[in-house]
Amino acid sequence: MNIDSIVNQQFHGKSFSELVKAPLTALCGVNEQQAQAFAGIGVHTVGDLANLQVLNYAIAIKALSGCEGMSSKQQAEEGLLDDAVEMTFPASDPISVDAGITRIEVAPDKVEASTDHQHVQSIEAHNEEALGNAAIRTGYLQKEEGGNR
Repeated sequence: MNIDSIVNQQFHGKSFSELVKAPLTALCGVNEQQAQAFAGIGVHTVGDLANLQVLNYAIAIKALSGCEGMSSKQQAEEGLLDDAVEMTFPASDPISVDAGITRIEVAPDKVEASTDHQHVQSIEAHNEEALGNAAIRTGYLQKEEGGNR
């Protein structure tokens, strides 16, 4: 934004520090009568206007008003997004975290993350060896039990 487009001619080329201390009439669209009205509530400079808390409230309300009045489709999409986030991050609910632990497996030593999905059988062999050849259930039936491996 070209700052000179929002300040009057006599304030063109001024630094921001100078503009903050400038009278309200430095702003395009603010005449002397309006500046005097603001002076009645203690606003004399551009900086005073920027610090006016009521003005910040009004700006926030206007910005948030654009979020109201969503169509039913937008509300449904927002609800689905909220549900998806909740399902993706169940750690916010300690009960679901505890309920999600169904088994403990021995972690393989330094398995490369990019290839571990391709070497499942070697990982299972490592786990069996680490547990003293105890049978490990991985959720699939073993070959000798009529399963698919």
